[in-house]
Amino acid sequence: MISIKVTPNKLYEIAEYYKDYYEHVSDKNILFVALKNGVRITGYNSKKTYRKVVFNGEGSADEVKIWDDGSLEAIEGTTPSKGWVDLDDQIGSDEVGVGDFLLPMVVVATYIQKKDIQKLKNLGVNDSKKLSDEKIKNVAKKLITFVEYSKLTLPNDKFNEMMAKHENLNSLKAKMHNRALHNLVIKHPETVGIYVDEFCSKELFYKYLNDEGEPQVKDISFRTKGESLFPCVAAASIIARYSFLLEVEKLNKKYGMDFPLGTNDKVKTFAKKFIKKYGLEEFDKIAKKSFKTYEEVTNINLND
Repeated sequence: MISIKVTPNKLYEIAEYYKDYYEHVSDKNILFVALKNGVRITGYNSKKTYRKVVFNGEGSADEVKIWDDGSLEAIEGTTPSKGWVDLDDQIGSDEVGVGDFLLPMVVVATYIQKKDIQKLKNLGVNDSKKLSDEKIKNVAKKLITFVEYSKLTLPNDKFNEMMAKHENLNSLKAKMHNRALHNLVIKHPETVGIYVDEFCSKELFYKYLNDEGEPQVKDISFRTKGESLFPCVAAASIIARYSFLLEVEKLNKKYGMDFPLGTNDKVKTFAKKFIKKYGLEEFDKIAKKSFKTYEEVTNINLND
């Protein structure tokens, strides 16, 4: 058993994460009880400053590591060690560009061999979000010399075409992750550990894989903060980010403009300038039309 003390906000974040695994509970002192992969997680209500979450069962340490981001006030019982939790051969994936209005989605899966994990540590492989662009480029260039990977890029014109067929962001992500993972699993079918940085429940993930004839990768483990738990996801995160940065450079060169990230005011200003320079038809090739931002910038442009 592992018991952790968390803030009220953290308790509700944990409760939300496990909502697909809830069991019935009638005790008013308990916010939720969930059973995931043989681990029973119980979140307790309290009027004290901190709340308590108890993890019971084999694999409890792995579940606690999801929440051990350095902000936990106390850990009672067995304290999980920091670092990756699987050090054997493994396959994992991550994505980038999902929330970028003007840039493509990129999904990368990597196959990591046990013998190469120390190399990853020596390179400082970590979550790409914590590394500068220059560090990403430096590490990724070395990674791709010995790490086998599968990369899928979805340009925004293709993204718009898929969305018009009643896809959504998560269904597109699921299909891209599945395909990238499959490209490596068929080469290394003996690999036991297959991981995805979780963005939806397992049930929804497989529900999204509804294309007839499309092979499905089975026995995937879905984990939040996967890059901090599995070297394959950490490596995929970095290579995906590197590939994304290369896509940005291509667009910058093609249009002679510096493409901004995200969906902020800077992006909206850029969009207006792009439309005035290249026209709406060309803009439709590089923008995610399903985003609310599309309507905002095209309406602004038409009213100018």
